Amino acid sequence: MSIFQDNLNRLTTVAALDSISESDLVLLSTPARVSYKNMEVNGKEYPAWRILYSSDLGPGKGGIRYHPDVSEDEVQSLAFWMALKNSLADIPYGGAKGGVKFDPKTADKAELEAVSRAYARTFADVLGQDKDIPAPDVYTNSQIMSWMLDEFEKVTGRHEPGMITGKPVELGGIKLRADATAQGGYFVMQEAAKMFIKNRKPSDISVAIQGFGNAGALMAEKIFADGYKVVAASDSRGGIFNADGLDVAKLSLFKAEGKAVEGFQPGAPISNEVLLELDVDILILAALENQITADNAHRIKAKHIIELANGPIDLAADKILDEAGVVIVPDILANSGGVIVSYFEWAQNRTGQILDEEYLRNLLEKKMRANWQRTYDVYKEKTGISLRQAAYILAVRRILAAKHWRGR
Repeated sequence: MSIFQDNLNRLTTVAALDSISESDLVLLSTPARVSYKNMEVNGKEYPAWRILYSSDLGPGKGGIRYHPDVSEDEVQSLAFWMALKNSLADIPYGGAKGGVKFDPKTADKAELEAVSRAYARTFADVLGQDKDIPAPDVYTNSQIMSWMLDEFEKVTGRHEPGMITGKPVELGGIKLRADATAQGGYFVMQEAAKMFIKNRKPSDISVAIQGFGNAGALMAEKIFADGYKVVAASDSRGGIFNADGLDVAKLSLFKAEGKAVEGFQPGAPISNEVLLELDVDILILAALENQITADNAHRIKAKHIIELANGPIDLAADKILDEAGVVIVPDILANSGGVIVSYFEWAQNRTGQILDEEYLRNLLEKKMRANWQRTYDVYKEKTGISLRQAAYILAVRRILAAKHWRGR
């Protein structure tokens, strides 16, 4: 079954829980626009997508990922999640996503730049600060956003820094964006721990993190600095386990040198599959989609899961874990810090007003904790639902309200 079909099935369940009509369900189940191009760059072809799922709440917003396994099903699912995430975050955006099917790890800088500029040229007609605003995602970064901004401005003949976020500070970005996803996730994790892991010191709470990339590593650093016992971490090549706790600060330096996490000492090398099944208090999923499925869900021992990645648990696994009493903090809530700070960047680009970084960090914290509380309130109000279903209910309500006001 496709990832997107999983999403539609989840949506159908939420519709029944919140008395959403069949006609409204149909409106929520179809993307607004699917743009696909087979880009030709220096004699090579690169399948590329930009999908706008919804624009009811504002212009589309969502990242661009480079990956050899990118597909239309994946990009459409990510655009769907962005629509819900932006709605739940209470920011004026619809949802969108982009992707290019290629492996940036095997590309040199010249190829990376050529593909990035080609993407901006190819989709220039559907992008813009009032249409659809990209950002970094898997294997894309501020340098790639810079190339895309430059190419877009060349094509359109106008200065428009608000057409893309996640830029360097010198091009209109903001410093806060670098760790926003991790920071937002940590605020939510703190709130979840208060509700579900009571009367225990951080040093008595064990944590495993799958995905020691940008968001996962920064999240690990924040957890470690606060005294939590991080016993395992992994990247795409494998992981490391130490029952006494890893020194995350040293691990981050080790990883920054280009070394694989599994080579860090002291500790025992483990696979990503084994890491997922460790008996820990909190499992943080910060890698890719569908890491926990019906195949391994029965072997998951963690009782609390934070989805820092998009869609790391499929529908079948969701049901198994829910029946086992596992608390899952859903992706559209846990990893929304990045898009909230992207909104701050976009707003500054639009107005020219530069706000104090500490003020914005406090605003991020306020929004993340408020969004957690709204989700938790619905979770407690509607007996028998999951935190994911509570988050979906809130997000869908806001999107439908906008549709109805528009007469759609």
